[in-house]
Amino acid sequence: ELTERMLMDDLGEVQRRLREIKALGVQIAVDDFGTGYSSLGHLKELPIDKIKIDRSFVQDLPHDRDAVAITQAIIQLARSLGLAVIAEGVENEAQQRFLADLGCDEWQGLIVSAPLTAPALEAWAETRRALATARA
Repeated sequence: ELTERMLMDDLGEVQRRLREIKALGVQIAVDDFGTGYSSLGHLKELPIDKIKIDRSFVQDLPHDRDAVAITQAIIQLARSLGLAVIAEGVENEAQQRFLADLGCDEWQGLIVSAPLTAPALEAWAETRRALATARA
């Protein structure tokens, strides 16, 4: 994950380094999108896979008109550029449903899990795998 500010430095150098990272098979996401000083032109010039909607917009969904408008615009922009969208700070089902209805691909936040230690994460992932296997 990169912040918008990190993308504003030497564009040629940033492009070169991101392409090297992509060559390793790593996906690149712009973190906290909409809160920094981004140049929308960089989105089309850099090898970015995902945009993360900042939690400051998500926390007021689905009731705040301005948060809704900004979130919709970010998702539409990402779709137009062929990018995936992740929402940060999703804490309740109303937010999750709203984001899913808008076409948000993924979400992070308490709706998924509280922060975990490494051993707890391993146990959480194993439980998820077991549930997925049982459903299949």
